[in-house]
Amino acid sequence: MRQANELGGHVRKSEESTVVVFWKVEDGKEGAEMPAAWENDKKSRQRFLLRYYRVFNFQQCDLPQGVIDKLPKIERHDHDPISVCAEIMGCMPNAPEIQHAGSEAFYSALTDRVTLPPAKLFASGEEYYATAFHELIHSTGHQKRLARESVLEAAPFGSVTYGIEELVAEMGAAYLCAESGISPAVLENQAAYVAGRCRGFEVRKLVVRAAAQLSAGYVLGKVPTRV
Repeated sequence: MRQANELGGHVRKSEESTVVVFWKVEDGKEGAEMPAAWENDKKSRQRFLLRYYRVFNFQQCDLPQGVIDKLPKIERHDHDPISVCAEIMGCMPNAPEIQHAGSEAFYSALTDRVTLPPAKLFASGEEYYATAFHELIHSTGHQKRLARESVLEAAPFGSVTYGIEELVAEMGAAYLCAESGISPAVLENQAAYVAGRCRGFEVRKLVVRAAAQLSAGYVLGKVPTRV
């Protein structure tokens, strides 16, 4: 909005902004004040920088024609999110077995198999792939992949370990949904799921721990695989 005003224009009334997020991970500076519990934990010395901005598309603004003429031309690309989802799912390295059966989705570490209901039972293609991504993230915890404790341990339903693994799976799935472009269709459900899992836990620690997992990167082939 400030930029539009500085250019001699303005954002039209009733237009809604879009939030864009900037984040990066920085190594903590030597000598920086750290919580006592983190003193011997090098990973905890990393700082997460997060900022967000509310922005408007130029088409939501009234701008002088001279300003519009100087704007770079918009390149348009065809993007089919569902095709990207299928590609992500099909190209996962060292992938588990995937079968379609029954009416429930789950991952079995014992058989290293993801079971999904047939796609026709889902309300949409986006819901199908969001569910598939959730189970694929679970599978990255297998011993032959990332060997995640929350998968290797026998974690009863409702336990802290179980809750941690569910946070890892849903947040990892959210990353994959964002990567493919289906986030707008499933974001509300994902947010509600994560919020439910956070109840009763130390939210900040668990969310950071879950978000820091390499699971989504593994599915995308950006993390070295183990055999």
